[in-house]
Amino acid sequence: MAAESMFNRPVCVQVRCQGCEERRLNVRVTIELLSISNPVHKKDLAVRLTDDTDPFFLYNLVISEEDFQSLKSQQGLLVDFSAFPQKFIDLLQQCIQEQKKDIPRFLLQLVSSASLLDHTPVSLNVVETNPFKHLTHLSLKFLPGNDAEIKKFLASCLKCLKEDKTMLEEKLRRTEEDLSRQLSYTQQSLSEKSRELDKLKNEWTSYTTALTNTHTQELTNEKERALQAQAQYQQQHEQQKKELENLHQKSVQQLQNRLSELEVINKDLTERRYKGDSTVRELKAKLSGLEDECQRAKQEVLSLRRENTTLDAECHEKEKLINQLQTRVAVLEQEIKDKDQLVIRTKEVLDATQEQKVILEESTEKKQSHIEKLETTIKSLSAELLKANEIIKKLQGDLKTLMSKLKLKNTVTIQQEKLLAEKEERLQKEQRELQETGQSLRMKEQEVCKLQEQLETTIQKLEESKQLLKTNENVITWLNKQLNEIQMAKKVEASASTHGGVRTAVSPHGMPDRPSFPSSGINHPISPLYAFQNFPEPAHNRNVPLQCPVPKIQFSTQLSKMNRCSDGQTVTATGHPANKEKH
Repeated sequence: MAAESMFNRPVCVQVRCQGCEERRLNVRVTIELLSISNPVHKKDLAVRLTDDTDPFFLYNLVISEEDFQSLKSQQGLLVDFSAFPQKFIDLLQQCIQEQKKDIPRFLLQLVSSASLLDHTPVSLNVVETNPFKHLTHLSLKFLPGNDAEIKKFLASCLKCLKEDKTMLEEKLRRTEEDLSRQLSYTQQSLSEKSRELDKLKNEWTSYTTALTNTHTQELTNEKERALQAQAQYQQQHEQQKKELENLHQKSVQQLQNRLSELEVINKDLTERRYKGDSTVRELKAKLSGLEDECQRAKQEVLSLRRENTTLDAECHEKEKLINQLQTRVAVLEQEIKDKDQLVIRTKEVLDATQEQKVILEESTEKKQSHIEKLETTIKSLSAELLKANEIIKKLQGDLKTLMSKLKLKNTVTIQQEKLLAEKEERLQKEQRELQETGQSLRMKEQEVCKLQEQLETTIQKLEESKQLLKTNENVITWLNKQLNEIQMAKKVEASASTHGGVRTAVSPHGMPDRPSFPSSGINHPISPLYAFQNFPEPAHNRNVPLQCPVPKIQFSTQLSKMNRCSDGQTVTATGHPANKEKH
């Protein structure tokens, strides 16, 4: 016996027992196709209902081909035994899809006649719900499993669990081996990395000690160079100060002259701007008046055109009437000509009758009566002709008056169109003039903005130069104080040496009014004698300005750079009292 598994999934089932409330239960539905070859080859469909939480919940159903035929006839199925399993699976899948909805379309119902599902036969119904009726598509009766079947089912479950357990144990063993390998590899790599780290630490300590030694040597060299450079910079500063004062005075005079010129130009430009604004306002007022006139003229032209179209239509109708009357007149003229010809003929006949008067008197009387009749008809025709001629004359007079009116209106419209064209040309000219004035105004405004920017830059330069002068003056006063103090100290020493007979050397560390330079690495005071000594300038410091925060003095060897940019090099002498208190 070979079993082919076709469906094995948990499905939500609605359980209905007698005298109990409806409840929902998750039931695993297993569908297998059993093929038996001894003694005859045949196939059976086995359906099993189980509960994963309750191992003793077991219901079986085996449907053979003969059983299916009776089921088919009972429930009116339209499917063969070969296609029945797949259709049943399709119904179950539809139930699974609909089970999450509040009102499912397809339901699985497990109906029992007993009060509880306790070893009693049940029927599994596949129900389609709609607002009108609940339709049962399929109803299958399941039998509860006996002890032997439950034992067999439990044994198969146990077997499956054992197989799963062995598989999981094997997987766990493999993962443990992999993890142990990885752990050993990581430990080896960690030991190697720790060795490398120790080496790097040793190298770093040796490198730092070497660096500190080199830096200390370089610091001492730099201190010596800085002391030498300071003396040179003090001499250069005095020369630069004088040159800067001269240059500053010249630049101040130039800037003042330029400022007065710019103020005059600014006044002219403002006056021009006000004039331009007034002209623009006048032009705008004119433009608005012309636009109103233009709109009125356009409205008049439109009304005249409408009247012209109506007059054209009336004229066309009158011309049609004239044509009709002319055709009628032509017809009447033709009839008159015919009548004239008849009259001529009758006259000829009369002449002939007068000749034969004697012979044909009876015929003449008849002819005379006929002639009288013809004359009456001619008179009536002539009266009608006269009436027609009068109507034609009236219509011609009306036509002439209409044509004269049309000509007048055409002339009026032509004149108005000419006026409109002239006004449009004037408008265009004024708009061009407006645009030109607006462009000139913008140009003037741009020039004003540029001049204002130049003014602001010049004012900034003036302020910066004033600040430079103040700082230079502060430095000069400080240097003069230092020189006076040094001279006083020298005089005191000279007097002491003359009176005591002993020459004492003045230690540079003992003087209180000497500045220190912490940013350059010089923390001890500098002797004032350095200011008057000429030291050679080091090669790497020739083009680099020395920066010291207290007192903060910046010098440059090139005077041209100081003239070009005003904010290039500043000299500030803040913090002198603080330095004196420290020393």
